[in-house]
Amino acid sequence: MKGIEYRGLTSVDGPIVVVRRPQNVFYNETVYVRDKNGEKKTGRVIDVNSDTAVVQIFGSTTGLDLNETSMEFLSQPLELRVGEGLLGRIFNGLGEPIDGLPPIVSSEKIDVNGMPINPFARVYPRDFIQTGISSIDGMNTLIRGQKLPIFSGNGLPHNRLAAQIIRQAKIRNSDEQFVMVFAGMGIKYDQAQFFVKSFEESGVLSKVVMFQSLADAPSIERIITPRCALTAAEYLAFKKNMHVLVVMTDMTNYCEALREISTTRGEVPGRKGYPGYLYSDLAELYERAGKIKGSTGSITQIPILTMPNDDISHPIPDLTGYITEGQIVLDRELSQKGIYPPVSGLPSLSRLMKDGIGEGMTREDHSAVSSQLFAAYSKVKGIRNLAAIIGEEELGAEDKMYLKFGNALEGEFFTQGERENRSIEQTLDLGWKLLAMLPRGDLTRIKPELIEKYLPKGE
Repeated sequence: MKGIEYRGLTSVDGPIVVVRRPQNVFYNETVYVRDKNGEKKTGRVIDVNSDTAVVQIFGSTTGLDLNETSMEFLSQPLELRVGEGLLGRIFNGLGEPIDGLPPIVSSEKIDVNGMPINPFARVYPRDFIQTGISSIDGMNTLIRGQKLPIFSGNGLPHNRLAAQIIRQAKIRNSDEQFVMVFAGMGIKYDQAQFFVKSFEESGVLSKVVMFQSLADAPSIERIITPRCALTAAEYLAFKKNMHVLVVMTDMTNYCEALREISTTRGEVPGRKGYPGYLYSDLAELYERAGKIKGSTGSITQIPILTMPNDDISHPIPDLTGYITEGQIVLDRELSQKGIYPPVSGLPSLSRLMKDGIGEGMTREDHSAVSSQLFAAYSKVKGIRNLAAIIGEEELGAEDKMYLKFGNALEGEFFTQGERENRSIEQTLDLGWKLLAMLPRGDLTRIKPELIEKYLPKGE
C-alpha cells in the first residue's frame, strides 16, 4: 500500500527518530524509512503530539541523514500475512521468511497488535494437557487455554524443558493434536538451532511456526516478535479451530528492549529502570491466551523468563506472576544435584489445576495425591533446615524417614529422562509408591477410601 511520503527528520536518538508531525498520523501506524541511498527500514509510530511524531525503527538508524531521509506513512498498523502455508515455516522477528522458502501466498493480513477479546466471550479453561512430565502433570497441571510461565535462571535447562513439553503435549482422551508457535527473543544462534533440530528429530517441525529474533538482531525487533507469534496463533486457533501451544523465550530480553526504548525517550523510570507501563504491556501479550465462544480452538501460553540473579521478586517475574495463572519455577540447587527437570516443588503453582483434574478428567485421586505430596515435601524442607543446624545424626527416626522420602521424591518423581513420556496414571502411581514410605496416619489429606484403593499393600 502506498502512503504519503515526507522528507526530513527532526532528530535521531538510537532506534527513535522524531519527525515534524504530518497530517492524519495515528498511534501504531506502520512507517517505511528510506535513507539517502534508498535502503528501506520498517518502523512504527509510538507517540504523537501536536508538533511531532515519534517513530521506533526496527533496525539500525546508523547513516540516517536528517535532511535526506524520507518517511512513508502507510495509514495502517503493522500486519502479518497469514494463510494455509503458515505451519512448518521459520520467520524473523518481523514475520519475514528466513527459511529460504518464498513468502506465504495469501491475501489475508492481520494486525499484529491483536483484537481485544470481550471477557464475556471467554470460555473458562478446564481441559487437562498431559505433558508427560510428572512434576508438572502431577503437581502443577497445565490446562488448555492457560498461561503458565516458566521462571528460570541463566544456565538452567528451560529450553530443554520447553522443547520436551512441545514434543509431548497432548489433550487427554482426544485425537485433537496441538500445533506449536515458537517465539525466540534475543536468543543465541545455537539455542535457535537446538529447537529446530529438536523439532526435526521428533517429527513435529511440520506443525510448528517459528519466529526468531536472534541476539545479533536489533534489540527493538524483540518488541514485535511475540506480537507476530501471537497473531499467527490467533489465526490458527480462532479461524482454523486448532489447539495452539505458544512458547515465548526469553521474556526478560523483551522487557530489556522495552526499558531501552523507555530510557531513550526520557520517560520517568519505574522499578529497576523499567517503564511504569511494564505491567500493562506484558498483560497485552499474556491476555491473548485462552478459549472463546464460537471457536473450538484454543491458545495455551508458556512464556519463559530468566530471573536476573535468580531473584523471583524482580519486576519481570513479579509482574508476570500477577498476570498469569501460576508459574513453573526451576531450582538451581536441584539442577546442581543432577535432577532434570529441576522443577522446584514448593514455589511452583498452577492456579487452574483444581478445575482440570479429578474423575473423568485425570483420576479421582489426583487432587489428594498432589496435596499430600506438597504437604510432605514442605515438611522435608523444614527438617533439612533443622539438620543443617544440628546435624542429621541428631534427628529423630520420623524426621530421618521424611528425609529419605524427600530424596526419593526428588530422585524418582521429579527426575525423569528428556525423552521419557509418563502418562498421568504412571505419575499418580509413582506418587502413591512414594507416599507408602510415610506413616499411614500422616496421610491426612487423602480420604481413607482412596488410601484403601490406591496405596500399595504390604509397604
